[in-house]
Amino acid sequence: MEDLEILRAAAARLVEWYGASRRVLPWRQSPTPYHVWISEIMLQQTRIEAVIPYYARFLAELPDVQHLAEADEDRLMKLWEGLGYYSRARNLQKAAKRLTAEYGGELPRRAEELKKLPGIGDYTAGAIASIAYGEPEPAVDGNVLRVLSRLLAFDDDVMEQKTRRRVSEALREVYPRGKEAGLLTEGLMELGETLCIPSGQAKCELCPLRKLCRAHLAGTVERYPVKAPPRARRAEERTVLLLRCGDRWAIRRRPGKGLLAGLWEFPNESGSLSGEEAMALVPGALGCVPCGEALHVFTHVEWHMRGYVVDCARQLPDYLWVSAQEIREQYSVPTALRYYQKVTETEERMSAL
Repeated sequence: MEDLEILRAAAARLVEWYGASRRVLPWRQSPTPYHVWISEIMLQQTRIEAVIPYYARFLAELPDVQHLAEADEDRLMKLWEGLGYYSRARNLQKAAKRLTAEYGGELPRRAEELKKLPGIGDYTAGAIASIAYGEPEPAVDGNVLRVLSRLLAFDDDVMEQKTRRRVSEALREVYPRGKEAGLLTEGLMELGETLCIPSGQAKCELCPLRKLCRAHLAGTVERYPVKAPPRARRAEERTVLLLRCGDRWAIRRRPGKGLLAGLWEFPNESGSLSGEEAMALVPGALGCVPCGEALHVFTHVEWHMRGYVVDCARQLPDYLWVSAQEIREQYSVPTALRYYQKVTETEERMSAL
């Protein structure tokens, strides 16, 4: 069979299979444009199980575009805390403000119009257009690329943008309109998340496309998808200073651009410093005690951290001094520093005994 014939037959089978077999997930209960948008942004680089409680809390507090546009930035970051990739949340709010100002608070239905909004690329635009509006627009992510690379047994590198374009263009040729557009989009996602999974774990015996799948029929499923080897991560050593004055801890806001932009953090310095070197950085330091080491892995860099609790004679300028409880409840500290946030909470409990 030719590629388009296989895709056309696969689309029909997926629509039927997904309609009968889909998992119950919160954003599927009411697939409004806003709900689809929020869920798809949250699901980028994040497991479904982790997103579910965040999604519920987010919608309870920010139920529509207007509330999102008007939300306090620190509160928005707190709602997002732990999901990572915080630029996603900032772009959500930027887009919400544009939607309020230019679109009457409604997400447009056409993918090309959606892509003009901050943080919405080809994939998210396709998901909103097809799931919420029934437009014949594919949403191609890693799951979909894996499914189609096996289905059609193609050797193109799925990490290259031209491969995504080729797959999107081929899918557009067979995409239905209306309700079935959304069923096909979610069916492709569902298949990649539950059956056509990575490595040697694919559950081909349960797959509705197994009789069409070239890789399955040839016994070469493990060969696909083809990917160039990932770029090696850079390792950085950092020293985290938990500055304490009485029952208050020092935090500061990170710069507005770059890694973890705009989040609150404990002061930290490049390099792995000794206790004496750490104390020398803090005017009027009274004492310095090691509080443990931690590792955090970002996409392209690793932080290898060691920390110290440094007692201060006074509250130094250029920091915000708050209690551990206030940090936990009001300020968004990146997951990378969560270990040291727990240190402040433990110290606070110990001092209360």
